[in-house]
Amino acid sequence: MGSRSFGQYCGVSRALETVGERWALLVVRDLLVGPRRFSDLRRGLPRIPTNILSARLRELEDAGVVERTLLPRPETGVAYALTPLGRQLEPAVLALGRWGATLLGDPRAGEVVTVDSLVIALRAAFRPERAAGVHLGFELRFGALTLHARVDDGALAAGPGALDAPDLVIEAGPSLRALLDGTLLPAAALRRGDVRLTGDRALLDRFVALFHTGAAA
Repeated sequence: MGSRSFGQYCGVSRALETVGERWALLVVRDLLVGPRRFSDLRRGLPRIPTNILSARLRELEDAGVVERTLLPRPETGVAYALTPLGRQLEPAVLALGRWGATLLGDPRAGEVVTVDSLVIALRAAFRPERAAGVHLGFELRFGALTLHARVDDGALAAGPGALDAPDLVIEAGPSLRALLDGTLLPAAALRRGDVRLTGDRALLDRFVALFHTGAAA
């Protein structure tokens, strides 16, 4: 990537030379959730031209951030995955997600939500200091998308798909952001029908506390 050099001997400069091209960090974001086929990445980034996705993957491979791997059974075929170097980007991606969440506002026309972006948003919002001794499983349904989050004594495992025997199933839409940033209280969300639950209603308060994105509380 020498042709894209900023000409500065600086860690930030080098990082941007490696993952600062348009779409590159979104590719990394989705691969932080798990290995993805080319078609999976294309589906999760619907506006990326195929040739640009190919170029970004090639550049990230050359930089040692991404590698090709065989999918574990029962899946078959070749997928892209993060290398150990690539996985070191997770704290930076989550920090960017937390910062960017404060700028979101209402969705712009044509903007989409993907299950991988929701998984990363949950990881970014998670408050481990509030989860000591907590053992709970949450399943979230956001329109046609389903993801899960399991909290075990301060540790979070979040990913796409349903969860076996969740303690609480939360069906929510765009109001989920307001619920997590504190501008919409759980009781009001339930009263307005913005959120529907299967399970103990009191666990919604616990969920919001564990994944609170607001500055206070």
